[in-house]
Amino acid sequence: MSPTPWSPSSWRERPLAQNPTWPDPVHLAQVEQELGTKPPLVFAGEARRLRAQLAEAADGRAFVLQAGDCAESFHEGAADFIRDKLKVILQMAVALTYASGVPVVKVGRIAGQFAKPRSTPLEERDGVSLEAFRGHIVNSEEFTPEARRPNPDRLLAAYHQSVATLNLLRAFTTGGFAALNRVHAWNQQFVAQSPEGKRYEVLADDIDRALNFMRACGVDLDDDHSLSSVEFYTSHEALILPYEQALTRQDSLTGDWYDCSAHLLWIGDRTRDLDGAHVEFARGITNPLGLKVGPSTTPEQLVRLVHALNPDNIPGRLTLISRMGRDRVLEHLPTLVETLLHEGSRVVWSCDPMHGNTFKAVGGQKTRSFDDVLTEVAQFFSVHQALGTWPGGLHVELTGDNVTECVGGGERLEESDLDLNYTSICDPRLNGSQSLDMAFHVSELLQSAASARTRSL
Repeated sequence: MSPTPWSPSSWRERPLAQNPTWPDPVHLAQVEQELGTKPPLVFAGEARRLRAQLAEAADGRAFVLQAGDCAESFHEGAADFIRDKLKVILQMAVALTYASGVPVVKVGRIAGQFAKPRSTPLEERDGVSLEAFRGHIVNSEEFTPEARRPNPDRLLAAYHQSVATLNLLRAFTTGGFAALNRVHAWNQQFVAQSPEGKRYEVLADDIDRALNFMRACGVDLDDDHSLSSVEFYTSHEALILPYEQALTRQDSLTGDWYDCSAHLLWIGDRTRDLDGAHVEFARGITNPLGLKVGPSTTPEQLVRLVHALNPDNIPGRLTLISRMGRDRVLEHLPTLVETLLHEGSRVVWSCDPMHGNTFKAVGGQKTRSFDDVLTEVAQFFSVHQALGTWPGGLHVELTGDNVTECVGGGERLEESDLDLNYTSICDPRLNGSQSLDMAFHVSELLQSAASARTRSL
């Protein structure tokens, strides 16, 4: 059966999950029209370049690091916040690149990740029910009727903050801030100061020797463009479809449609209904897509979703982001991977070890255990090793700030420490130290996976 005709607005004819109750449809329509006149945030050629790099990951020749905020805040648009987040992602990428021997594709949850799905549409406190907080693109976190009322003007605010963020990211990634020797020096500092530094000293020393060898061969690490700049891409969940449609443009070179709000858009576990609006919108844009795959996903559902979102089986088009929880990975993931292996589907498999491992601490804060997160990643790698498939990526929520939102890690944070600096407006994030701790742990897993891959070729 041929697919039904698609247009940027055809999603409006489908059931729309996670839809805020916009109080003034006329106001919303006016904002959509204004957004439609704004310049694109990203360009079609950049999205095509990302798809080509993701195709390498689909074939086991690259690894994807997708990382950033749970939900970006309008209050954290200062240069320092953006710089420190990028710094941690770059540090993680260097360790992963050296361990795997393959390029690491760097994708931020940034410059657009302002919306969050909610398990219930309303939040109740002391007998008062208000609209749930859905991220700063929709409403605000304060528990008042005014703050929780969805406001279309926030779509414009999200656009303008994304513009500013992208300007900084492009300056940082091309202006010497991301130079390889600078990033390695940051990692050496982390190893020296980390409580588990000795564990990573060998890898850090190996990288240092490699850089010294390059210098001895006459490579100028400060002047070589390929070593002093990086390609960095943006992504967010395509949740608020009026915003996504307003920033969708037809490429003048190819005639294809691109959602120019980000390079990669993903569909969440709560919005992956095959007949729903989010899948309908995503199937028609040409951007690389992500799809969250939770424990309730059946093999049959996954096959149908993959066929709907990537009917031509284009490598790099679709990244499947497993988010099972440490107790469910071994039960659910092998069958899903094996099913698509038999289908011949050329997808990237990535691991989101955060969302399935959230729990409430004694004090009421949402948190995650570093050990649980790491266990899910290790199980993800073991499943792929057993099936002879490539564990193609890591998807984590983090910040460069010294927050205390997840327990464990090298700093041995406990539940009693959570109140020290818990700043997330939504879900708990790894802090900078925990993120690097994670990167070095995953580097060891990736090193084994890359060796196994080489032996099988």
